[in-house]
Amino acid sequence: MTDDDPTPDPDAADDPFEKVRRAHDALSDEAREAAVAYQHDLGKLTARERLDYLLDDGSFEEVGRLAAPMPTTPETVDWEREDAPADGVVTGFGEVDGRPVALIAADFTVKGGSIGHAGGRKMERVSERALERGLPLVMLHDGGGHRIQEGLDAAPFARGDAGFSQLQTALSGWVPVVSAMMGPAFAASTNFAALSDFVPIVDGTGQMGIAGPALVEAAMGIEGSKEELGGAEFQTVETGAADLACENDEACLDAIKRYLSYLPRNARREPPSTDPTPPSDEQIDRLSGLIPRNPRKGFDIHAIIDGIVDRDSVFELKPRYARNVVTAFARLDGDPIGVIANNPRIKAGTIDTRASEKASHFASLCDAFGLPLLTLVDVPGVLPGPDSEREGVARHSAKLPFELARATVPVANIVLRRGYGFGYVAMGGGRSLNSELTVLWPTAELAAMGIEGAVDIVYGDRIEAADDPAAERERLIQKFTDRTDAVRASARVGTDGVIQPEETRERVIRAFARGDEPHDDDWPPKKHPINPI
Repeated sequence: MTDDDPTPDPDAADDPFEKVRRAHDALSDEAREAAVAYQHDLGKLTARERLDYLLDDGSFEEVGRLAAPMPTTPETVDWEREDAPADGVVTGFGEVDGRPVALIAADFTVKGGSIGHAGGRKMERVSERALERGLPLVMLHDGGGHRIQEGLDAAPFARGDAGFSQLQTALSGWVPVVSAMMGPAFAASTNFAALSDFVPIVDGTGQMGIAGPALVEAAMGIEGSKEELGGAEFQTVETGAADLACENDEACLDAIKRYLSYLPRNARREPPSTDPTPPSDEQIDRLSGLIPRNPRKGFDIHAIIDGIVDRDSVFELKPRYARNVVTAFARLDGDPIGVIANNPRIKAGTIDTRASEKASHFASLCDAFGLPLLTLVDVPGVLPGPDSEREGVARHSAKLPFELARATVPVANIVLRRGYGFGYVAMGGGRSLNSELTVLWPTAELAAMGIEGAVDIVYGDRIEAADDPAAERERLIQKFTDRTDAVRASARVGTDGVIQPEETRERVIRAFARGDEPHDDDWPPKKHPINPI
């Protein structure tokens, strides 16, 4: 560029346009071949490759690409942008299936994916926009939490996480929040996941936990591998901290897309609908034959769900945790719903501490985003015994009925077989809820507890004194069994009636259609009810 010619010279060293282009290009995957190869050798996509896979083509708008470290300690005072490209986290906005989302993706190739002060500010920026504009927040974690080198200084550390926990709390129930554990994501990443709605984890490469192996050994002298402390098997089966174990990065990102497809952009919007795909006639017809006559035998609860909801629409959350209850998104006549169902093949479908925790959180999630709830009941009660009591079942068992009772979305309750004791109440049976629909299948049996156990407790002396104890016991069992069937259960309008299994889908569709009028409860005057736990 000369005084006479204002056109910039792209070859000039001081050309500002070229300077910016070079700075941007230096941060691309193409300019960081060694770092990319390192990430690929670990079996992982790079942060930018993950965003490319997740988002609609050409929709990503990056925020803070030129961020550089903010040195605070002698160890970091000489760090420059090239020492921590983008300060180790890629942030911005994009679209998934044509809908906008806010994004945070940790870069494991930069300081192990740790969060520096500049990276933290980038995270705050996109999260604040998500809050203000009602955008889902998707976080792809792959790193070691806050950057220790920058945290050994009280002056910046005193800011805490600079309000990120406050932001996540404000986002909760307003927009969907996802934390994908795609690498070693201990410490801060796990804290963020604990405040998220959906937590998929990549099997073999993803881990999560309050602290990684090095910190655990330094603080407690206990050795353990990353997998032992927080691998996918442990966190999806044992703790339930993660919702879904995924085979690889692509499967994890696919799960995020599918999860978001059931939910609205925010709590003010309607959940996205699709064209209805009714179950096949065969799936519907077989419903009436799925319940065994013998109440001690289990059955396939997933086949019953498939015979009610749209074909191939079920997306189960926490499928390996607390398997005695099923929690799943599905579609009914094209509209997203939530399904909570007892699973009689696992612990007979009994409600224990884990099942209550899992189902109540799911009910709260569905209510927050306007998804009607369908509860399918075959429950012998709440799990008794000293181990269960030590786990706090007396309080935990109140969580599911608490969330169902405070739900503002329509609830449809179908008793398939057993509805015993407080388990029946906890699943929303009868008039325990102001349900839109509460009906029984002909195979339903309602009572305070299982008939055989009740007879043994109440009539044990009579049975023992009888000339033929076995015959007397059987007579009493039959006597009370005849008083607990579906027809008698509807005699005093404790339910809306008894329906045939093949009628279920249409009855629930009509009930949810009736229940779409919003309403506000203003009594009693209070801020909010208090969660049982």
